[in-house]
Amino acid sequence: MTTHPNILLLLLFGAAFVAGLIDSIAGGGGLITVPVLLGVGLPPQVALGTNKLQASFGSGSAMLHFVRAGTVKLNDCRSGIVWTTLGAALGVWGVQVLDAEILKQLIPWLLALIAIYTLLSPRLGAEDSHARMKSGGFYLLFGLSIGFYDGFFGPGTGSFWTMALMMLLGYSMIRATATTKVMNFTSNFVAFIFFLSVGQVRFVEGIVMGMGQFLGARVGSKMVIKRGTAFIRPVFITMILLLVGRMIYQNIK
Repeated sequence: MTTHPNILLLLLFGAAFVAGLIDSIAGGGGLITVPVLLGVGLPPQVALGTNKLQASFGSGSAMLHFVRAGTVKLNDCRSGIVWTTLGAALGVWGVQVLDAEILKQLIPWLLALIAIYTLLSPRLGAEDSHARMKSGGFYLLFGLSIGFYDGFFGPGTGSFWTMALMMLLGYSMIRATATTKVMNFTSNFVAFIFFLSVGQVRFVEGIVMGMGQFLGARVGSKMVIKRGTAFIRPVFITMILLLVGRMIYQNIK
């Protein structure tokens, strides 16, 4: 029995809404959207390209809401945007020539360390604190490295950004989450442009999911601003642990 196209699109919209809601709070929306896109029969590369299109709507929506609320200022992120753009472009190029197997084995353990450190540091991100790096050097280093990682592989990108911003720039978890959305949007859009250039994007599915992402991200970003760190923290840790579990399962399957 085949699913009616309109029902299928409605399911994609709903999945993207939930993913946008979760992703704007703590990252990890790809845990929902990539399996859904593969589940409706898209080839892996097309699923990844379509995912970058719809994810750009979600991260863009959250970013706009945080900017309008004054939680993040784009002027403060200019160097981060530049270096993340370059890093993501290099990462997309790297997919074509490098083996991702090492990252597949390493990343779950790095994410697990982030979850453990967050659990053992209850005051981490509670409020802005002293920066351990100058922002220029920080964005050069992490814009290139995390941007490359997102273009090359991707899972856990938001967690890496949020943790780095809290630990090294002294950002509160709310401010780090907002700034992460700026960087997420940058690397998502760069990767989308690449996938588009090689014809690996499905626009109907991507735009329908993008609408769901946009609305879900607006709801989620409002919740972040209204409820604060006490709300973000458990969702952040939960999404990291789910991501770790999924990646370990894929590695041993």
